[in-house]
Amino acid sequence: MTYRDDIHNHLRRYRLQINEMTQQELAERAGVTRQTILSIEKGRYNPSVGLALRLAGILGIAVEELFELEERGREDRRA
Repeated sequence: MTYRDDIHNHLRRYRLQINEMTQQELAERAGVTRQTILSIEKGRYNPSVGLALRLAGILGIAVEELFELEERGREDRRA
């Protein structure tokens, strides 16, 4: 069985729409660097569960609204 999970995030959209906060402000509140926030927004880095929960809490939304899991290339091979 092969899985490739793509995690899509809406961090930038919610950061700007809900709180109008800069990457630096969000990073400081979350206890990470601005570069970490940038990497998450660009899809280069998937946050840990703890960080994802912190970010969602800071923005006042559910983590499921902030991050979506899309499964692709699922193959089920049975011998």
